[in-house]
Formats: sequence, C-alpha cells, structure tokens
Amino acid sequence: MTKKLLFLFDTDAVPNVFDTVVGYDGGADHITGYGGVNPDNVGALVDGTIYTRGGSEKKSTAIFVGGGSMAAGEELFTAVKKRFFGPFRVSVMLDSNGSNTTAAAGVALVAKAAGSLQGKKAVVLAGTGPVGMRSAALLAGEGAEVTIAGRALDKTQAAADQINKRFKVNVKAAATPDEASRVALVKGTNLVFTAGAIGVELLPESAWAQESSIEFVADYNAQPPTGIGGIDVMDKGKDRNGKQAFGALGIGGLKLKLHRACVGQLFESTDKVLDAEEIYALAKTMA
Repeated sequence: MTKKLLFLFDTDAVPNVFDTVVGYDGGADHITGYGGVNPDNVGALVDGTIYTRGGSEKKSTAIFVGGGSMAAGEELFTAVKKRFFGPFRVSVMLDSNGSNTTAAAGVALVAKAAGSLQGKKAVVLAGTGPVGMRSAALLAGEGAEVTIAGRALDKTQAAADQINKRFKVNVKAAATPDEASRVALVKGTNLVFTAGAIGVELLPESAWAQESSIEFVADYNAQPPTGIGGIDVMDKGKDRNGKQAFGALGIGGLKLKLHRACVGQLFESTDKVLDAEEIYALAKTMA
C-alpha cells in the first residue's frame, strides 16, 4: 500500500511540532519537515514531490506550508503553486501560525450560533496578527461590518488594506492604544473577537457585560488571563451576561478537528488547494 507522505515547508528555522502531530492525526503515514523554506529554495523540494510518483500513487504525496508568519507563508504558498504544471502537482495547504484553521473555527462557530452575520457590526481587537486578520476577512465575507483594532493606526490600516486586497472586502481600521479606546470601540457593536498576545486582557468584563448591542464575544487566547474578561477558555456558546461566549479551547476543539480533516483531504486528490476560503467552507460544515 502506498504510504501517505506529508512534507512540511516551514518558513521558520525549525519545523513546527504542532503541525507535525496534527499531520499524523490527520492520516499521514510519514511526515518530513523542512525549516527555513522560502520562495528561493523551495523549487527543488517541490520537484521532489511532483516528479516521483505517478498515476493514483501521486495523491499520496502532499505539501503543508506553515511557520509563524502568514505574510511569509503566503509568499511561499504562491511559489509552491507556481512550480506545478499539467499533471505535475500535488495537493497543498496553507496554515501559517495555525491562522487559517483557528480563524475558520472561531468564525464558523459564531456564524452558526448567529444564523446570519449579514449587517452585524464586528470588532477584532488586536486584529493585526495572522489569526485576527483572517478572522476579520472571514467575518467580512459573511457580510459583517468589520473593524480591526491595533495600537498604531498606520500598522492597523496596513493590515486592513492587505485584507481588503486579498479578500475583496471592506474591513476598516481603528487605533486602540489603551483600554479606554478599546472599551469605546466596542460600544454599539454586535460581535467582539480578541486575538491578542498571551497574558493580556484586552477587554474587561465591565466593558461588555452591560452593553446591550453585544451578542457574541470570542477570544483566541488559551493561556490566562483571557483576552476578554469574564469568559472561560472552555466556553463554547456559553451564556454569559446574556451574550454567547466562546473561549480558546471551546474554539480549539473544532480547530483541531478541522486541521485533521484538511490533512485528510490532501490525500484524496492531487489538485486540492486549501487556503482560508476552502478551509472555512469545510469549517462551516463541521461547526
């Protein structure tokens, strides 16, 4: 029986252990990780995947692009796809920093609970990182009016511009250098997502508990304190102060299942390309 081989092309110096473990859980028989991969050196690695097996055996080879930087990952993902031609291709997935699967899981769970996000006002606090940017893009794709927030307006606007160019949406930017500005920004919104760094509470419970417009709060930080005060990492649609709360581990259960399912799909054909849109479509069926 042909072994299912998954090749991890990581933009960081050391291949990610998390991606390796989930790759095996997703059905790979053997995983080989390469660190420090970039568009200049990936060509020979891709060639090794596409010129070896033929016929039905070729679908048992796949590529996973990861690493800590989504920008670097997107450049590498593009370089990998450019190497393909005709039948000389294998399935490939992009999930730098886990951002595609994490954001897809978080937005899919909220979208299912809401029924529709069309016209909802959404804020993504600390939204300039990979998970925040992907969440903003997916929320906007569902018809929400999205604002991403960050400490500096120039960096936040650059992130919004990048999202809008990539996903053809209209995400807005806001500067929130302190707690007071974050509290002011969420007033009148319906959805609040936080995608900040470990150990930082971005929004105290007092800022959202009595805000009548807020319907959903979701946080991606798995280590205490949570990014949103007053919720628990295990929350998965938990009623808190009349809102539905989603914590990092409540979201993470679907994220792991989604990641595994995506890896499994890579071995179903030679032409699967899994980026944010494709991963989110699958997440919605699993939420």
